[in-house]
Amino acid sequence: MRRRNFVAGIAVASAALVAGVYRFTDLFVKHYPPTPYDDLLGNLTDRDQAARLGAKIEDFDIQGRATQLRTSLQNRSLAAAAEADIAAGRMMDADGWVLPQTLAWLAALAAQVQPGK
Repeated sequence: MRRRNFVAGIAVASAALVAGVYRFTDLFVKHYPPTPYDDLLGNLTDRDQAARLGAKIEDFDIQGRATQLRTSLQNRSLAAAAEADIAAGRMMDADGWVLPQTLAWLAALAAQVQPGK
């Protein structure tokens, strides 16, 4: 019975160590400080790269666009919203990249709420 308890203790300690490394470091996944727009920014795969692109978009009204994005992404994925933008011809230019409007607005939102901005 002693060996079984020892092995169980090692397993629990290992699980706690892995959970701590996952939660408190960026080793497995990038953790961002909380923002009021996390429901929208969660759609982005790489928020840092989106923020770099979104910094090129000027005249971005954060409150109004966030409301429009919530409406646009309600009950559908970013890919579906982007396809709808392409079909409707709602495209934007950002530093030479032609993007669907929803994706461009998400990138601009990421740039606005980026720490240090």
